[in-house]
Amino acid sequence: QVQLVESGGGLAQAGDSLRLSCAASGPTFSSYTMGWFRQAPGKEREFVAAIRWSGGTYYADSVKGRFTISKDNAKNALYLQMNSLKPEDTAVYYCAAGRQVGLLTIKGNYDYWGQGTQVTVSS
Repeated sequence: QVQLVESGGGLAQAGDSLRLSCAASGPTFSSYTMGWFRQAPGKEREFVAAIRWSGGTYYADSVKGRFTISKDNAKNALYLQMNSLKPEDTAVYYCAAGRQVGLLTIKGNYDYWGQGTQVTVSS
């Protein structure tokens, strides 16, 4: 069982930066594929970024070049550095973990989810 707790959300202005963190429990964190998803009001939860246990990273086109996903296996932590924020980035951001994740963009492929952290970007 893996427990995930996100932090670091808040209010920002367009162009600002925020860094989200996800603290994970469990001794096998390094073997999981980790992802960030987001859900805006009235919309489906969508893929943002993922990092495989091997270190490979993948991004949604909408955040490529602005967001960076990283992890620290020693700290059981996942991060999402968000730069050049836009109002359309406003959403609840969720951390997710999966043992055997095929398609990274499919939320059903992840086994564990955090409760989410709100990010609001004003223009």
